[in-house]
Amino acid sequence: MRSGIQRFNLPYTRRARDETPPLEIRRSALIGQSAASTFDLIEAAEHYPSFLPWCADAVILARDESVVVARITINYHGLRFDLTTRNPKERPHWMTIQLERGPFRRFEGEWRLTELGADGCKIEFTLHYEFDSALVGMLAGSVFDGIAGTMIDAFAYRAEHMRGGDERGVDIGSVPTLGEMS
Repeated sequence: MRSGIQRFNLPYTRRARDETPPLEIRRSALIGQSAASTFDLIEAAEHYPSFLPWCADAVILARDESVVVARITINYHGLRFDLTTRNPKERPHWMTIQLERGPFRRFEGEWRLTELGADGCKIEFTLHYEFDSALVGMLAGSVFDGIAGTMIDAFAYRAEHMRGGDERGVDIGSVPTLGEMS
């Protein structure tokens, strides 16, 4: 018999050199607005540039009663990229975020709204994301973490400052439906 050392060939998973670990953001807030008006604020991505400092542009590509498709241009602290999401929704309860195009391997999330009365709701935001490469993750990770981490605060602040007036200004008839895009 050889020495008392036993060797085992155990399988192991090694993260590829260019992979980044998945990240998760979870935030919630109580808002002094109805769930319906808060949902409309969240869903109206075309207005993001007016109150989200990192959002350089936002274009609604399609919108109907069950989904909104948007292209968002992020420009913050030297980081600039476009992100296109397809977001299934059920007004005023939830909207799911699903990546169509952007510098992520994984990008999915959800907004959940719970009515607390005529003038109040709870919003919950969850986002799971992973950059396409370790280099992009190293360069953009902390900047994007800051953006994602303060998103619910920006929406809560905007909702509080919209009391008494509807600033949404969305004309759903001017945006193509999904059927018209095919």
